[in-house]
Amino acid sequence: MGEASDAVAEYVAEALRRRKPEQRPLFLRQLIAYAAAGLSLTEGEAAASETLYRAADAVVERGRP
Repeated sequence: MGEASDAVAEYVAEALRRRKPEQRPLFLRQLIAYAAAGLSLTEGEAAASETLYRAADAVVERGRP
């Protein structure tokens, strides 16, 4: 990962640490939704759909629901 990716990862990790454990799933769902909406606006609906599909596929590959 590059420097920008590391910064984003640290930002998300810090945001998760500040939340109670029961609040973290909702935060992540909202983050994914907003990121997908932004990607749809900047890259188009097909790119956003493909990215979400690949992310979901990666989760299934790892054996996690």
